[in-house]
Amino acid sequence: MDQDGAAMRSCCTPGHGDATTVTLSLAPRPAASAVQRAAARGLIDLPGGRFLMGTDDPDAFPADGEGPVRKVAVDPFRIAPTTVTNAQFATFVKAAGHVTEAERFGFSFVFGGFLPEDVAAVSRPVAAVPWWRAVPGASWRHPEGAGSSVTGRQNHPVVHISWNDAQAYCAWSGTRLPTEAEWEYAARGGLEQRRYPWGDELAPGGRHMCNIWRGDFPTLNTAEDGYESTAPAKSFRPNGFGLYNVVGNVWEWCADWFAPDTSRVMRGGSYLCHDSYCNRYRVAARSSNTPDSSTGNIGFRVAADSTERGP
Repeated sequence: MDQDGAAMRSCCTPGHGDATTVTLSLAPRPAASAVQRAAARGLIDLPGGRFLMGTDDPDAFPADGEGPVRKVAVDPFRIAPTTVTNAQFATFVKAAGHVTEAERFGFSFVFGGFLPEDVAAVSRPVAAVPWWRAVPGASWRHPEGAGSSVTGRQNHPVVHISWNDAQAYCAWSGTRLPTEAEWEYAARGGLEQRRYPWGDELAPGGRHMCNIWRGDFPTLNTAEDGYESTAPAKSFRPNGFGLYNVVGNVWEWCADWFAPDTSRVMRGGSYLCHDSYCNRYRVAARSSNTPDSSTGNIGFRVAADSTERGP
């Protein structure tokens, strides 16, 4: 594993390395019982259908594969209104005994501006993006490394979660990660080809609609939207389908490969996105990381097949 994040997938999140050369033995995934399947309750039923996926937006990143706009069909499915929270993930860990990859590796990546001096002093910066630090002991339990905790953040998105960790949670809870097409269909909330889940204006009428970086990145975060780091999972107004924070707050893993056998798709942007370098808080934007990677701005939401589907 490379603490320098040599296998960078984008400026948005550093990676733990090439997934084909990093091997971890994850804890066995127990079959979901009726009690464990309670984690899947509260999912929103969506009818599916055809929609226009992708964008030809001039501010898009063509290298990310955002376009061209194309018609895509998705079957009916169910999806969580929020990302998985610290409280929900803690229930899973207690029941299944899961140890995350960040805990096994012994470090994860944290935005340097969040670190006290003593932690920053022992945390190596990532060469290509020095605002990221490889922080010993950083994990979902300790988001900013040793001495930090999720106390008071139980209803915030769980972070420092790898794609593999998310898969383990899904196996336990009787859910799955959404496909990328399902994610974008749900995130659009019924609006066709709009830049954001609520329309084309970032702050209609001056109202903040998402949690992103405000100010000058990476030196000044004014937190005008109310949050410097993660916001509670049900912050801001939900989209037309009832989903919260589908852009901003934390990146969300999807089921799909971004590049075969190397990296998985992430969608939605995070609280670190800023239009000066990473306006990936647009609904069509996409990014990726290796399945074993974790950072302080990566989480996930779950999905499931529709209850209306046949056998």
